[in-house]
Parts: sequence; C-alpha cells; structure tokens
Amino acid sequence: MARVLILSSLVAASRVGGGAQVQALARLGIDPILVPTVLYGRHPGHGPPGGRPVEAETFEAVLGGVEAAGGFEHLDAVITGHFSSARQVAAAAEAMGRARAASPGVRIVVDPIMGDEKEGLYVREPVAEAIAAELIPFADVVAPNAWELTRLTGEAVTDPGAAAAAGRRLLKPTLVSAVPAGRDIGIAYVDSEVAWLAYHSRVAAPPKGTGDLVSATFVAALVRGMAPPDALETAAGTVAEAVRRADGGPELPLEALPTELTRSPRVTLERVGV
Repeated sequence: MARVLILSSLVAASRVGGGAQVQALARLGIDPILVPTVLYGRHPGHGPPGGRPVEAETFEAVLGGVEAAGGFEHLDAVITGHFSSARQVAAAAEAMGRARAASPGVRIVVDPIMGDEKEGLYVREPVAEAIAAELIPFADVVAPNAWELTRLTGEAVTDPGAAAAAGRRLLKPTLVSAVPAGRDIGIAYVDSEVAWLAYHSRVAAPPKGTGDLVSATFVAALVRGMAPPDALETAAGTVAEAVRRADGGPELPLEALPTELTRSPRVTLERVGV
C-alpha cells in the first residue's frame, strides 16, 4: 500500500487541512500518516475555532515517534500544509531531509499555506518567510493558490498565462489553484517545459478545503503512476465534483467522493501558451 506523510492541521468538525487529506487519501486506498500542526474544533472562517496550535516541542516529538516507528521508510510522498510557527517549519524541513534519506524516491509536495485573495496573509509573517526559505527548496512540486504564488514571486496571477509565467519563476514544478480563467476557475500545472490548465465553472461560495483536496488528489494520482497533466485533470475533476455535491454547503462531502481516481466531464484540460 502506498504511504503519504502529511504535516498540516487537524480540524475536527471541518473537512479541511490535513484531516481532510487523510480522509481523501484513505478512500483511495493510500495509507496516510498525519502529524498535526494545530488542533482546532472548526475552521476559523466559521467563527472561534476552539483548540490551539500544537507546541513546537510536541510537533517535533511526534515526528520523532513516527520516525522511530519506521514511518519515514517506504514513503511515496510528503505533503506539507498549514504551520503555526517558524519553529514548526524548521522541524518539518529537518524531517523532510530525513524522510528523503530513508525513502530516496519520495515526492515532496509543499502547499505554502499563507493566505488568499479574500483575507490576504493569514499566518504570521515569520511563518510565511520560513515556508518560502526552508520548505520550498525541498519541494518536488510547489502547490500555492494564485494569491500565494503572487506573494512568492511578485508577479500578479490574473489569468492562466500569468500563472504559468509566475510558476516558472519558482524554478520548481508548480500546481497553482484558484487561477482566474474568464468566467471559470482553474488549476494550472507548470514546469520548465509545459503548462496545462484544468478549468471548470466557478461557484459563488465554494466550501473551505478545496486547495487541500487538490494537493491530496494530485499526490494520489502521481503515486498511482499518472503523468502530471493527467494528475492535474483528475485533481480538478475531484474538486469540481466535491463542490457540486456540497451544493452550497460549508463542508466538502468527502465521504461521498469516489473511491477510485476518475476524470470529470465538468473539467476541460488544455495547454497554456506562454
């Protein structure tokens, strides 16, 4: 069974963050290991979340326990997401180095969770700076939203062509969510040779956690042997289907998603010229 290590949030009553990724990957037959960076009752966007960030010492100790149990061996991928402190980020970077030594073929996907277009920066500045400086260098794929890619590169991501140009500035394969595509919304995959866009109809009020689902499904598709454009189309299709089934509700209906990776007729895949 494929194995993925997740370093991100655990939010009990909201289908977001690492908790949502655990559920999505498990449904696809992938063994997830979550080391939580925060313990909340609900998403802060719904009101006071309850709970608190995981202390850095505890985060480091849990990583040590996972490693001692052999959890860094035979890893297929690592996904990083939300962090609450710069010290957590430093511990994650050190752990990724050890995970790569234990599992040389591991794919590391860094979702640089910092903010979005609506709220701006919603982590502390030292956390954002640490993610850029310490985690992105480890990444095989960087998975920002359009706002985060703009922050990382200084280039406004206003359309698919701009997403491709900005993504190449990171000098890493990049998976960019929330890319404006006319009346639609899309996800772009960009590397040094090619750029692809998978887009679908925009929804006025999508549920929280779509970016987390994008990262998890993209990783699952890579682990299953799909090429990046096919993984992109599959991830976009999964998110489009989840948003449709949410039907305006605040949570992703992860329990209703397919247990196999599938494409969606609601998604269009096309090359992006730059």
